[in-house]
Amino acid sequence: MPALNANILYLFFNSANMNRWNDHMRPVDLTELDKQAHKAAIAWVLAKFEESAGKPVVWRRIIEHTMFSFIQRAVLTDLKPQVFHRITAERRGQVNDYVLSEFDRLVPDSDPRFRSRFAEYLEDPKSTPEDAVIRAAHYLATRWEFNLIYDSNRSLYGIEATREEINEQIGQHTDLVGVREMMSAEETFDFIDLIGQLRFQQRWARTPRIPKTTVLGHSLMVADMMYLHDLDVDASDQEVYNDFYSGLFHDLPEVLTKDVISPIKENVSGLASILEGYEHDLVESTIMPLLKDEWRDGFRHMVYEPFTDVDIPGFGRRNGTDLKACDLMAAYMEANISRRYGISSNTLLEGERGIRDKLMEKGRGIGAQRLVEDLDRMRI
Repeated sequence: MPALNANILYLFFNSANMNRWNDHMRPVDLTELDKQAHKAAIAWVLAKFEESAGKPVVWRRIIEHTMFSFIQRAVLTDLKPQVFHRITAERRGQVNDYVLSEFDRLVPDSDPRFRSRFAEYLEDPKSTPEDAVIRAAHYLATRWEFNLIYDSNRSLYGIEATREEINEQIGQHTDLVGVREMMSAEETFDFIDLIGQLRFQQRWARTPRIPKTTVLGHSLMVADMMYLHDLDVDASDQEVYNDFYSGLFHDLPEVLTKDVISPIKENVSGLASILEGYEHDLVESTIMPLLKDEWRDGFRHMVYEPFTDVDIPGFGRRNGTDLKACDLMAAYMEANISRRYGISSNTLLEGERGIRDKLMEKGRGIGAQRLVEDLDRMRI
């Protein structure tokens, strides 16, 4: 069975219905899908710092273990972090059995090799340098959320203890170069903060939907989809890196321009090229100064024209055509699932039909017809 299938995509997508900090006052909705997306981006930053310091990084492990931790969290629903960490520590075997059985129930058609590695991950002590990066990214993303809600919850019992606990967990990872940089260098934190702002930007502006997915959550859906597709086609390690992180960062320029809906970009003559040039200027003046010099060329390949097929010396191959198909599939899920939840509009219906037509035309590489038909048959 293929690693990229409708059931695992819905498992990921459904985490947009999982609200975080739901026992606190929140200025904005904070969902598990967005947290996992932010965590994946922070893990990239931390791992790049390790790489710049001369330490080897197994990027495929960073990507896949981040995905495995996402699956584990999605299956265990919205447990409070203290409860989650305690039961996974004290009842590890039982919890792992439950997680795996739930994964089998929710994704009965999973790729056997992917499932086997997931089972090994659950049992593994997670002592690799890559797992340390992922843990640190988790707590840094949590601290970003906490700082967002702190002022609204100063009077709540236990809020200071929560702050101390988060800071203590981050303090345990100061052996990582990136953690030390993030705690001391304003530019590094600003980049993470900028990515986090994509959690405020809703997809399908002005169109009622449930769940109200964000640009950052959408980006993780695209990246995870592309990774699973790369497993199916046995892509090289460099392709996996290029495809996943191009998917994760492909919409980052929108933090500077906001999300301009496709009908406007497609129907207003010349607007798409004007926006593209403006985005490039803003990325160069605003985002690039926040990154280390040696990261910038690679990052440009991720955010500029991510849906083109390229094979560049020093960067390698990226499968932009299939990445675009994943982008369309993620958008299709946003429209299709909202309609099936009972929230729709003429704009959403037209969007769903239009995206489906494009998927049938451009999505053959990822098996889009099978994904769409399987999604339509699912009971959600």
